[in-house]
Amino acid sequence: MSYEVTATRKRPRNFDDLTGQEFVVATLKNSLSSGRIAHAYLFSGPRGVGKTSAARILATALNCPAGPTGEPCEDYPGSLEITRGTSMDVIEIDGASNTSVNDVRQIKDEVLFAPNSSRYKIYIIDEVHMLSNSAFNALLKTIEEPPPYIVFIFATTEIHKVPATIRSRCQQFNFRLIPLETIRKTLRAVCTEMEINAEEEALFWIAKEARGSLRDAYTLFDQVVAFSDGRITIDKIRETLGVGSIEQLNRLGEAFVQCDGARALDLVAEVMTSGISEEQLVIDLSEYFRNVLFLKHGVAKESVLGYPAERFSRAVIDGFSESQLQHALGLLVELYRSMRYSVNQRFELELVTSRLCALSGYLTSEEILDRIESLKRGLPPGGGPARTPEPRPAAQSAAPTSHPPTAHEPVPHEPASHAPASHAPTAHATAGTDAPGARAMRQVEDEKIEEIVHTLREQKPTLASVLEHAVAWDLGETELQITVDSAYAVGAVEQEMAIVRDVVRAALDEPVQVKVRPRPRTAEAQAQHSEQVEMVRQVFRGEVIEDGPRS
Repeated sequence: MSYEVTATRKRPRNFDDLTGQEFVVATLKNSLSSGRIAHAYLFSGPRGVGKTSAARILATALNCPAGPTGEPCEDYPGSLEITRGTSMDVIEIDGASNTSVNDVRQIKDEVLFAPNSSRYKIYIIDEVHMLSNSAFNALLKTIEEPPPYIVFIFATTEIHKVPATIRSRCQQFNFRLIPLETIRKTLRAVCTEMEINAEEEALFWIAKEARGSLRDAYTLFDQVVAFSDGRITIDKIRETLGVGSIEQLNRLGEAFVQCDGARALDLVAEVMTSGISEEQLVIDLSEYFRNVLFLKHGVAKESVLGYPAERFSRAVIDGFSESQLQHALGLLVELYRSMRYSVNQRFELELVTSRLCALSGYLTSEEILDRIESLKRGLPPGGGPARTPEPRPAAQSAAPTSHPPTAHEPVPHEPASHAPASHAPTAHATAGTDAPGARAMRQVEDEKIEEIVHTLREQKPTLASVLEHAVAWDLGETELQITVDSAYAVGAVEQEMAIVRDVVRAALDEPVQVKVRPRPRTAEAQAQHSEQVEMVRQVFRGEVIEDGPRS
């Protein structure tokens, strides 16, 4: 007897043999047992999960001499013909090669004739989504009101390409991907039947590579059996098919954690030398980082990861954040997309390998903003260190100065920086003014400051908040000088200077000019501020641009 591939030899002959589709099986068996038979069925789902097999079993059940029944006989004359696809009353049509409206017209002519020797004449159209729009339109009336002895069974892997007018006339059954553990148990049963010795890890790898398709698992199984000499091992699979091991990926991941570019590139070269292609390594690395990300989220199921959780390096799991793992996956997926058009795939892979060695320093935009906020929280309102003002000698505080304060002198009066203007010290006279011959400057009364802030709050709440925390309000003969905490506050006031000027003049009942200036820093504050600016520059790898004079 000639050799028969496992996928054909193990094709299901009845509903109970249909692996991993319990919902479909239960529904079909119940409808057959109760006599609720539809005139059109639509089976959809991924490749290799049993759609065509289910269609043949349904045809066998409908034409069974004891049926229609959910437990069809396997030995009646037409059963073997249906299984082999040679029955005259069960016509299988390949939708991919019979796409025209003429092919459908032939079906419409044939349905007028009753079945030869069976209860039903059944049309199984595989890959039905390949039919043209004209062919679908020609089928509509026939599907909706066929003769009582006609049943249509459609199968497709792309349900979204089937027109809604066709779907609405069919009973739809969605076939699911078969669980990995179910595929592994099925392969173990095949090994027992064929008297083949196989490692569980090897069968698990085959099941994982099948990605939910039992037919793909059988095909890969036959290939592995061909070179395994009766014993299937994971080492032989890696050696023959060029598959990377979890240990190699762990070593690569640890090199990424340690930012060791030389070691990572050496490991990539070692993997390439062992016969693994660039594309396969990118696939393996993508799956590895995906699994590490799952472990980071607490997902440790072997059926999800493909390996036991303890096989993954703890240094890699702890060495990267979730956002860094997501970024690594993004780099690898993008690399896989671009490799098709790459000048040299090896160069592309080595470039991404080098970038992955800098993965530990990757920050998302949200994390950068968080760091900026934490740095801002570490700075006092004026940009310098918060400290208690040192007491001045009595003589210095009592004697007024006879010259205006220079750019490096502190303002003569020093209210607490954290107190709002409405709680400023009581008015006191200070000597000095920016205008020659002007009278000595004095502090504006608290009531006037509160009136100004209250009026501005109704128009510009943000501006009012800035002025409420002003350090000093010094009023001269023709000018009001407002001292604020920072350059940001200066800019906020200058942007709305016209409004501030009008409100101040109305409150003071004087046509004064308004000037705003930041509170000068002491030498110690300036030194600490420079250190903090340098720290920010190093974190963000930028440069400090000195602010020029305002126009």
